Amino acid sequence: MKLTKHVDINNYSKPYIIAELGSNHNGDMALAKKLIIEAKAAGADCVKFQSWSKDTIFARVKYEDNYFIADDYRDRSDYTLEEIVEEYSISETELLEMKSFCDDVGIDCSSTPFSKQEADFLIERLHSPFIKVASMDLNNLPFLDYLAKKGKPMIISTGLSELSEIDKAINTIETAGNTQIVILHCVSTYPPVDSDVNLNNITTLMKAYPDYCIGFSDHTIGIDIPLASVALGAAIIEKHFTLDKEMEGWDHKVSATKDELTAIVKGAKRINDALGDFRIKAPESAEKIAEFRRSIVLSRAMKKGEVINLNDIDYKRPGTGIKPELTEFILGMRINKDLPFDHILSKSDLT
Repeated sequence: MKLTKHVDINNYSKPYIIAELGSNHNGDMALAKKLIIEAKAAGADCVKFQSWSKDTIFARVKYEDNYFIADDYRDRSDYTLEEIVEEYSISETELLEMKSFCDDVGIDCSSTPFSKQEADFLIERLHSPFIKVASMDLNNLPFLDYLAKKGKPMIISTGLSELSEIDKAINTIETAGNTQIVILHCVSTYPPVDSDVNLNNITTLMKAYPDYCIGFSDHTIGIDIPLASVALGAAIIEKHFTLDKEMEGWDHKVSATKDELTAIVKGAKRINDALGDFRIKAPESAEKIAEFRRSIVLSRAMKKGEVINLNDIDYKRPGTGIKPELTEFILGMRINKDLPFDHILSKSDLT
């Protein structure tokens, strides 16, 4: 599948690595630029922002409640929920600046839209090569229909969802005339316990949607789980990225550092190289195969004319003589010359 102008992706190929910046820039574009530089240095293919604003992500009641799950601002004096959301959002002007900076650095840039207006901006002005759909919008079928009609590749995360809901989302996108779909297995817990990750769902999604690329949007701690997804054939890995896990902000603690992202990129390439293909064949050279395998050898010295029986032979390296699998065919044959102990038998020795 062609994901960008210069990148094709497939299952069981070297995965396209997205460094999810999200709101880890904390509203600071100088920090955002540092994140972009370090993501590029780590080997990521793309950095991705999130285009929400305080008006497109929450209804007023959440700001009145002043908390969202663990983000509880009711007893804080520094920020309200509404203020922190506004602080951590990124404007259209800032996104355009970051896109230009990414072009200069040489890394792809995209952002997740949370409204029709943000989607329009993403395609018409930011010129994103694809649209990333957040897990929260998988069941937002009217929004999916709107996005699908943009005609761009769509990467959809499947956190919070059952297979039936994923199927409705896929059908909605297809009905809108878009079959450029990448499906990311995802668990929308930050971080999930390992037993909740269910990486085998990658295989389930490949079987359910054989025409589409399947990837993994990761919220686990460390590098082990995303690397395991490569072995299952993930075409894309999306991983939150930070410069410092201890930095103030929402997602830094579950994000990869530069060293971790570098390890994911390098490990993914190595794992993909090691996966090879599904055809079983011997990659070793003929010389190595011959050296490692065994031949039929004589377990005693034999005289010309003697008949070979099972007690007269053994099997030893190298495998340059008669193969052990031909044992039954040489039993009962005669030696045509005097041969020493441990002699490697060849066809020219037999009558």
